[in-house]
Amino acid sequence: MSYKEYMRKAKLAPEDGDVIEIMDIRSRVFSNALVNAQRDIPTVCCTYNADITSFWTEYEKLKNTCSYPLPFNTLMIKLLVEGLKVAPRLNAHIEYDHKSTSGRIIIKKHIDVTVPVCSEDGTTYQVKARHLEDKTLSEIAEQLEEIKYRLGKTNMKRAYFNVAGQRMAGYAAKGKITSTFAQFRSAYFGKNKIAVFSKLFMKKYYKSNSKGKYEGLRADDFTEGTVCFTNWGTLYDRLDVNITYISPMYPSVFLLAAGRVKDESFAFKDANGQVDIGVKKILPLTLIFDHKIGGAADIMPFIEKMDAIFANPAVIHQW
Repeated sequence: MSYKEYMRKAKLAPEDGDVIEIMDIRSRVFSNALVNAQRDIPTVCCTYNADITSFWTEYEKLKNTCSYPLPFNTLMIKLLVEGLKVAPRLNAHIEYDHKSTSGRIIIKKHIDVTVPVCSEDGTTYQVKARHLEDKTLSEIAEQLEEIKYRLGKTNMKRAYFNVAGQRMAGYAAKGKITSTFAQFRSAYFGKNKIAVFSKLFMKKYYKSNSKGKYEGLRADDFTEGTVCFTNWGTLYDRLDVNITYISPMYPSVFLLAAGRVKDESFAFKDANGQVDIGVKKILPLTLIFDHKIGGAADIMPFIEKMDAIFANPAVIHQW
């Protein structure tokens, strides 16, 4: 074995015939956020199998009578918002310095939920739904429909390029010069650089937007919200798995993950105390939060609110 071959194997370098995919701008921005989250967030996860049998019945009634489209995902976001109202420390950003062990929790005034939205080609983007704390269910549904529409009008490369620029500026403002320089160098130089927009491309982009109001999403729509929601169960209804762990998007401190609604058989006692077997609808939920903000005292109000809504589901007609 030659020295060159030896070093290639030592570095686990690609071999002939391997397929190499270079990360695009979206993957780089998203991966950077996930790495920061894994590094900076000591996470607590708890699973919550909610009995939504009656809740589902009320949802079906509302869905068939309301004057607007009502996917179950929209109702779940409203449910999240109602829970955060009684557990405001979960709707927060955290700043923490490992060296000095000092930090602060910023409890946010507005509830901005980061939600996954699928484009027409099946790609999932994390988009921020803003100021949901005072919105009705119909207003939330309208905002989510608008996000889907605007996603189709968005120049994604340009939007994520601006997101990356904002984050580099944020690193520089915090004194992380080495990280800022490394990201800048990898973006503009080397074999894995991000393609710079040509003058012709930029001319066409601005020309197309000069004819009228720009309808696409902007960079700030892809930055972190105050809380995260992921909904594999509703986006992919054939995906029969439960999410057991996924890190919140730093600097958020809380993430709610919803699985697929399932029909499950249960043994229970009826009104006469007799054991019976029946089918209930179960919604697997995973509640994930940053342990730095506290513990059970912070998450219990949220869970108690969920229990109250599932026990009295007619309340959704007032939303």
